[in-house]
Amino acid sequence: MAVNRSFGKIVVAFDGSPDSVRAVETGCILAQKFQSELVLVNVYTLPVYGLASPLPGTLPNFDVLEDAAKEKARKTLQGGMAVASKRGVKCRAELLEAPSVLQALVEFTDKEKPDLIVAGTRGMTGFKKMIVGSVSSGLVSHSKFPVLVVR
Repeated sequence: MAVNRSFGKIVVAFDGSPDSVRAVETGCILAQKFQSELVLVNVYTLPVYGLASPLPGTLPNFDVLEDAAKEKARKTLQGGMAVASKRGVKCRAELLEAPSVLQALVEFTDKEKPDLIVAGTRGMTGFKKMIVGSVSSGLVSHSKFPVLVVR
């Protein structure tokens, strides 16, 4: 028995890695085929600060560091939007700040209730030897919604 499945809303996790670019491309193909709403999500974490300093009383300007992290994430997300635009797909972009990328994505998708989540296998976290990245693996394990992992 064939099941006819439509994807009204597709959420793509995007961190700028080559696998996440492929996830956006796959999301675009599906969005075009099913006339879906496409939502790109980038989650960034704030830098971790050490309080030790070689000189007494010298601490970095935390606001500048946090602003830089947010600006880098914004530019990364714009790159994902450019991929969708080149494929002729309009998308909504969401920039989230959270200590846990996985938790932020799970909470975001719980709120958005997508019909499909698309993620790349390996992201920018440096776990290059892992077959499936920690975020995509976590989405498969913890999401209430179908997850497509793209290699």
